Amino acid sequence: MTSAALKNTRLVVALLAAGAIGGAGVSAFNAVHPAAIAAAPPALVSAAPGSAITLPDFSQITERYGPAVVNISVTGTTKVSNNTLLGQGDDDEDGAPADPFAELFKRFQQGQGRPGGPQQETPTRGQGSGFIVSADGIILTNAHVVRGAREVTVKLTDRREFRAKVLGADPKTDIAVLKIEAANLPVVAIGKTSDLKVGEWVLAIGSPFGFENTVTAGVVSAKGRSLPDDSSVPFIQTDVAINPGNSGGPLFNARGEVVGINSQIYSRSGGYQGVSFAIPIDVAGRIKNQIVATGKVEHARLGVMVQEVNQAFADSFKLDKPEGALVSSVEKGGPADKAGLQSGDVIRKANGQPIVSSGDLPAVIGLAAPGDTLKLEVWRQGANKELTARLGSADQKVAQAEGPKASAAQGRLGLALRPLQPDEQQEAGVDSGLLVQQTSGPAAQAGVLPGDVLVSINGTPVRNIEQVRSMVAKSGKSVALLILRGDSKIFVPLNLG
Repeated sequence: MTSAALKNTRLVVALLAAGAIGGAGVSAFNAVHPAAIAAAPPALVSAAPGSAITLPDFSQITERYGPAVVNISVTGTTKVSNNTLLGQGDDDEDGAPADPFAELFKRFQQGQGRPGGPQQETPTRGQGSGFIVSADGIILTNAHVVRGAREVTVKLTDRREFRAKVLGADPKTDIAVLKIEAANLPVVAIGKTSDLKVGEWVLAIGSPFGFENTVTAGVVSAKGRSLPDDSSVPFIQTDVAINPGNSGGPLFNARGEVVGINSQIYSRSGGYQGVSFAIPIDVAGRIKNQIVATGKVEHARLGVMVQEVNQAFADSFKLDKPEGALVSSVEKGGPADKAGLQSGDVIRKANGQPIVSSGDLPAVIGLAAPGDTLKLEVWRQGANKELTARLGSADQKVAQAEGPKASAAQGRLGLALRPLQPDEQQEAGVDSGLLVQQTSGPAAQAGVLPGDVLVSINGTPVRNIEQVRSMVAKSGKSVALLILRGDSKIFVPLNLG
């Protein structure tokens, strides 16, 4: 390609990015320089030759629904350590205490926090975002935005300000509902997260660092993300620029419908680094309805711990593909236990919805209520089995998880085992199992440690060493060991070669 053609290509791409020309301009340029247009970024080139290129016009969404997005200012108190000094990066430039809720955006930072010490109550100020869902003043935002708030002020785009009442907040899903005394307010349109597709354009409006009504855009990076924060929310992952102050603001699809509430980012710096998370509006809507109706929230509970099914587990359990939620433990006396669910079961469907990853299961349960019936299709011992569970309430006291029942074997596994003594069984809370004395080979490489208790192999409880040897001899290239370590149980895949 000539230098002139390259120059023209850069000009067209730059003008497209700036919104200066439309699809017709591209078509005209394509007719003159087909080689040059072929070198342009794929997002700017239509899949069908000669067809018009369409990009979302976020200006229309912003103009129509921007007035329904509000700025939230909070005053309150927080506990801080006496040895937390000023000048260490925790204060705003004007010397006032930093946004106390910005800690959410550091939730996944690496490294240790500052040393603790005596704590004292300190006045704080914070900012966040929200959006109006009913014309009489119901507003959705994040629970962490109003946590510990003494006074909440909502500011509209027309500069009117209202004192807001917190109707309720649910820390588990990070959803809060506010109410202001006003009428005929602009409202957002609500969409369905289930209709959202990975790769789809999305738009965020909020107040990052206090800059009100800031618009940022990106695409959906993934759906159903499970995060390491004890939350059962199936987060929407995007690459939309989200920063402190965006919390609680809406995530729109290209049709102008709210599909999520911007909540968290993954960051090692405390600022946006390309990975953002939003709470699905389907989840937020259920929480909002409960708070408006009763002032409180009830969450459904199945009573299991699950983990991902990888290829090694799929081979061990003779699954056709690595999909489903592998049950590693079952609460004794809980809904799952009463339904007959067992450790080693792989949940493949819940209420007819395929469970591809382990995060899909809490997503289904999160949309249910205590007392609802959950129909499960599970894979057990090489065959499908249907179970029905009546979901309990997460507020009920959680029973002790059913104890594991042993795992490990010497030879191919690389384990030196011995039976548990009666007092060891009682201490571990198991009926059977084998104590790991030494590890080598595949077991050591997989992370099995001396002192672990082997509970099962490929979902079958183990009771003696001879049984383990027999099971391993009949196994293929991999096995799944259920290990008890302390109070935790986890499946460990072993590649036997």
